[in-house]
Amino acid sequence: MAEVKREIFGHMPLEDGGGEVEKFVLQSDSVRVEILSLGCIIAALETRDRAKQFADIVLGFDTLEGYTRKHPFFGAVVGRVANRIAKGKFTMDGKEYQLFLNNGPNSLHGGARGFDKVLWSPQILPNGVCFYRLSPDGEEGYPGELKVWVTYTLTGSELAINYRAQTSKKTPISLTNHAYFNLAGQGSPDIYDHEISIEADSYLPVDDTKIPTGEVVAVQGTGFDLRQPVQLGKHLKQFHLDGFDHNFCLPLGRARRLVARARHPPSGRTMEVHTTQPGLQFYTGNNLDGSLKGKGAAIYPKHSAFCLETQNWPDAVNKPHFPSPLLLPGEEYNHTTWLCFGTA
Repeated sequence: MAEVKREIFGHMPLEDGGGEVEKFVLQSDSVRVEILSLGCIIAALETRDRAKQFADIVLGFDTLEGYTRKHPFFGAVVGRVANRIAKGKFTMDGKEYQLFLNNGPNSLHGGARGFDKVLWSPQILPNGVCFYRLSPDGEEGYPGELKVWVTYTLTGSELAINYRAQTSKKTPISLTNHAYFNLAGQGSPDIYDHEISIEADSYLPVDDTKIPTGEVVAVQGTGFDLRQPVQLGKHLKQFHLDGFDHNFCLPLGRARRLVARARHPPSGRTMEVHTTQPGLQFYTGNNLDGSLKGKGAAIYPKHSAFCLETQNWPDAVNKPHFPSPLLLPGEEYNHTTWLCFGTA
């Protein structure tokens, strides 16, 4: 059974609505996690290496101020729709909806003030914490009043993240957590010595604004074939890739399945990702540029972390042949992702 503690982390600036931000610490014998009531942010995640030494393996900030300034969604739950919507537009039942454009010509991760930038109401559970919020009808341009619950539970070396939602009107929804990982420990300069594998037979090519072209392409014979573990640095060089920021198409079905594995051979730390979601966005921190001061005054240069974001496929609301992101009144959105930590 994990131990759960709560403490005050800080207070939101008045221009952001004020309010107290709490930090919840979940701890088992092998994993320690800190989660904020702001954006359900995973602010720290400590796991052991093969010498039993703990290190914090997620990027973030020491103080609330870092999270209230502009940052690339470190550790946060993003929504109402994770990833990109082309031109910030979609049409549903004959009505066009226009969203805020916050990523070039597109809308990204819920818009100007998405789920990552708001306070959630916490409830402590025996081995975790459940966060709730009501997203008003029309928030960031999305239709319907949306009730959302995000629950973190820690069991031994496994952190489960469950997302549930109910809506008053038909609306697109896709929720994920945007933690940035470095299994050598946050603040380590790069992830080139990590081994990564992803259980996906196909991926989505993108245009120059990172919107899927609509094609679903087999990974076989391409640099996107990660079905066997690859060493990231060597692999990027071999295929002349600047990095990954792509959706991998997972086997369909609602059951829990293993979809990705990361391993850091020097420390022995491993992480497995299991999920019920149809997609996995693999991102290698291509836009990190060393300008942000992180925890312990660490700087975070390009390729100093990776994200494995379980979610629906990007721009699915505009692509009828992609898995539908639409939630109807009376239905429940319910997905779970499990992060399993160990050594090898």
